[in-house]
Amino acid sequence: MSRWVLDWDSRGTEVDEGHREALCTLGNGRFATRGAAPESADDGTHYPGTYVAGCYDRLASVVEAHEVDNEDLVNIPNWLPLTFRIDQGAWFGSGAANMPVEDAGEEGAAHPPVLGPRWQRWELDLRRGVLTRQLEVRDGLGRRTRLVQRRFVSMSDPSLAALETTFVPVDWSGVLTVRSALDGRVANRGVRRYRDLRGDHLRPAGTGSDGEDVAWLRARTATSGIRLALAARSTCDRPAEGGFARAGDGGWIAHDLSLTVTEGDAVTFAKVVSVRTSRDHAIEEPLAAALRDADRAAGFDTLLARHEAAWRRVWETCAIDISDGDSQRVLDLHLFHLVQTLSPHTADLDAGAPARGLHGEAYRGHVFWDELFVFPFLNMNFPETARALLRYRWRRLPAARAAAAEAGLPGAMFPWQSGSDGREQTQRLHLNPRSGHWLEDRSHRQRHVGVAIAHNVWQYYQYTGDREFLFGQGAEVLVEIARFLAGLAEYDKALDRYVIRGVMGPDEYHDGYVDRAEPGLDDNAYTNVMTVWVLMRAMETLDLLPESRRRELEETTGMAPHEIDLFADVSRKMRVPFHDGVISQFDGYGALEELDWDRYRAAYGDIRRLDRILEAEGDTCNRYKASKQADVLMLFFLLSEREVVDLLCRLGYPCEPGILAATAEYYQERTSHGSTLSEVVHTWVLARTDLSSAWRFFRRALRADIDDLHTGTTAEGIHLGAMSGTVDILTRCFSGLEAEAGALRLAPRLPAELHSLSFTFRYHGNWDVRVVVTPDRVRVEVPRSSAPPILVAVGGHETVVAPGSACELAY
Repeated sequence: MSRWVLDWDSRGTEVDEGHREALCTLGNGRFATRGAAPESADDGTHYPGTYVAGCYDRLASVVEAHEVDNEDLVNIPNWLPLTFRIDQGAWFGSGAANMPVEDAGEEGAAHPPVLGPRWQRWELDLRRGVLTRQLEVRDGLGRRTRLVQRRFVSMSDPSLAALETTFVPVDWSGVLTVRSALDGRVANRGVRRYRDLRGDHLRPAGTGSDGEDVAWLRARTATSGIRLALAARSTCDRPAEGGFARAGDGGWIAHDLSLTVTEGDAVTFAKVVSVRTSRDHAIEEPLAAALRDADRAAGFDTLLARHEAAWRRVWETCAIDISDGDSQRVLDLHLFHLVQTLSPHTADLDAGAPARGLHGEAYRGHVFWDELFVFPFLNMNFPETARALLRYRWRRLPAARAAAAEAGLPGAMFPWQSGSDGREQTQRLHLNPRSGHWLEDRSHRQRHVGVAIAHNVWQYYQYTGDREFLFGQGAEVLVEIARFLAGLAEYDKALDRYVIRGVMGPDEYHDGYVDRAEPGLDDNAYTNVMTVWVLMRAMETLDLLPESRRRELEETTGMAPHEIDLFADVSRKMRVPFHDGVISQFDGYGALEELDWDRYRAAYGDIRRLDRILEAEGDTCNRYKASKQADVLMLFFLLSEREVVDLLCRLGYPCEPGILAATAEYYQERTSHGSTLSEVVHTWVLARTDLSSAWRFFRRALRADIDDLHTGTTAEGIHLGAMSGTVDILTRCFSGLEAEAGALRLAPRLPAELHSLSFTFRYHGNWDVRVVVTPDRVRVEVPRSSAPPILVAVGGHETVVAPGSACELAY
């Protein structure tokens, strides 16, 4: 492997195709396509999938005699299918995606099948955004054909994708027929545990051709009614005879191109495809737009050159350079998939940050709190995209207000899982694949999703200084979340404290008490402390607003004057539980049993999903001091130790300076890291006390998807939050970078394994600010521009860096 090229070679090596397909996904922030072979179909080994940001559909299924609705990010029609045959022989590939049902009796079916690749090699070029495949196949008569395929999803033309295939007949001459198809007969079948639920989201709406080289297909989603259109232009680099084949159901069409080839003579076919939906801007109708795109699109090489230029600009914006070569390669892969999911093109969409990217169907493509881990990268590199994701939340304020009102509370209660319209999309039942049991899902009680959204609003403002957004939509979102959290808090007269009951924290292993029928936990420390933080930011924001805007906001939201008094009171009297000198994860945590970790590791090996193991044994995590992921430690991830101590002091709790180290050590021993986010958080926290351990956690977080450490989950989609988190560890944690009160503060904590770290970012209108960290010095370079100067603080030193200058300070 080089820094920029990852490869998978099948010669003598077993390749997990689902894992490779997810890692080889290509996208542009608008849509993405998994790295499946063009001739493959959903066959248990391969899984082609293409997903458009924000394209959801809802279907009802029957589970345990109950009807349940599930909204999915739709697997749209497959644009990739391309196969070939020699003379009148059989088609290469699994067939389902390459021919209609009525072709089963055609002449080629009587011929010996084309065998699978004798060998193949995949290369993913991260710098250029190109996936290349080389392979050799042999048919039933022993004839060998070599193929080279290149594909990309255009970063410059966001509705276009292209596939080029070069054929070399190694030891034969004859008629080569290439079939380039569009297949709308696909469904959401990419997650095994969902396969008993309906996934037939597409309804065919016709196929056809336009001229001699363009085939088109239309479909619509079953209930959301989104119209989809694909148009594919298929050409050859020399004259060829063409024709179109169709399936009777209108869900499949192919363009066949035939020509005579001679042994050793290479011939190249190109397929350029437009993907359009009725959600697109500036179009009259999806099919007309797709046909226009296909007609106007340049050739493969020209489109590729524009695409590569766009990626070059991306890497100039967000590349990070570190001295560790192995970590550098994986880091680049993470940056690559981040931008493919959330690019500058996403800034023009009404879409959120799906937790598994646009790479698969796990979590149904829903938007969770994981965006909390994504926003720092976007704030620093693509703030317009960050703003678009905040606007996604703002547009769904009416649904969040309705949810809060239904719960008898003021403000806005955002859903734990969000999709198309802001309703709660969390399933009420979930399957434990270990036991086969369908269980009640209580995860919608994670009210801290509102904390994450409020934090994103505030951090976006800190890095951009975008007062227009903060004073407008940002303030409205922040204040409505604060109203909800203040309303959620109940005053306990005996304690003279506010308490929050019946919720869940980030640790999803604990969702209730074993001796209480009502679900949920009381006084989750993370939720309670961060509620105080949100209330303080809401009050600060209100004080920043011009008087007329504040009055308008109060009228719009119906906020009464006494609510501000409530904000202040709750922010000084919130309860935080403690035990054994550390912050308790929730009230009663200290009384739980200790788990015999050694016994479970010996019995099961991988115990990341301890909840499933215990449930299959008839037990529950609710009995034990055992966490899925960081919960209390999230406080020290989002806030500095000083900020946490200040908040606890504000609440009147005595707080020893060593509380971070003690709390980190306590929970580190009691966490199974069943979430990829957990290693990210532990890295952050340990970077303040134990850099050697922090580096080990960072390496595990870095390898989670490329090594599929969570046992098969990467095949269902990459973990966007964890990938973003590893980027954030380098740019903010190890550099100690904070944007606070109009200044950039740096307090580097560079592990011994890193000799240097450098990156660029945007800050308050300054583009491409460069930071270089070495073991004893930090350098900040600000390019020449008309933007304001930057106040930089390193240790006890402060200096103003004007555009066109730099500073270098020891630390």
